[in-house]
Amino acid sequence: MSKTTFAVLAVCFLFATVAFAEPAHAESFVSKILTQGGPIGIVIIILSVATLALVIEFGVNVRRDKICPPELIDELEALLEEDEYQEALELCESEPNFLTNSLAAGLPRLNEGYAKVSEAIEGQAGIEAVKLQQKVSWMLFLSNVAPMLGLFGTVSGMITAFDKIVELGAKVTPKDLAGGISAALVTTFLGLLVAIPAVFAYQYFRNKATRISIDFAGILEDMTERFRGR
Repeated sequence: MSKTTFAVLAVCFLFATVAFAEPAHAESFVSKILTQGGPIGIVIIILSVATLALVIEFGVNVRRDKICPPELIDELEALLEEDEYQEALELCESEPNFLTNSLAAGLPRLNEGYAKVSEAIEGQAGIEAVKLQQKVSWMLFLSNVAPMLGLFGTVSGMITAFDKIVELGAKVTPKDLAGGISAALVTTFLGLLVAIPAVFAYQYFRNKATRISIDFAGILEDMTERFRGR
């Protein structure tokens, strides 16, 4: 795992540590979150676990060497160098990934000329790049849903507080309103707790996916040059 990925995980851990640290009160902050956050708070906590799981999964799998091992690239280049195009196509089909799927789109069109081969490879490479970005976009989805749920809990808590005012009228006290307001603030806090690290993680992995796509595009361009003049 790269140092940058570790840094992203550290940010998530830092937020979790700050959020769930024990205060000086008798009741722990974690218990307060669970009791006052209600069902919405529990859903947001589940989203936080999902966010951390995605960070770990992307940190392991969204890597150039993981998506397409260097030895596979070397094997493909050797086959192309020896004009073993059928063997190269069979290898691509047996090892589907960003690079092999793109190359496999062009190899069957060798008899149509360099322009057709290049067009097919570039088109498939664009599709593979979109797929990679779509995979990373799940982090963006979580970073958007979490604060929206927090806002939903905030509105729900404020409605509870106003209902209490209507119920008690002039007899209402701050203590009567504290429960609803506290629940409202707790869900807002939880939503931001998940969203902020998720935004950082999404930005990092989106940029990483873009760099990987550019790297593979360069490799495919070098491979495609072998077909020029056929």
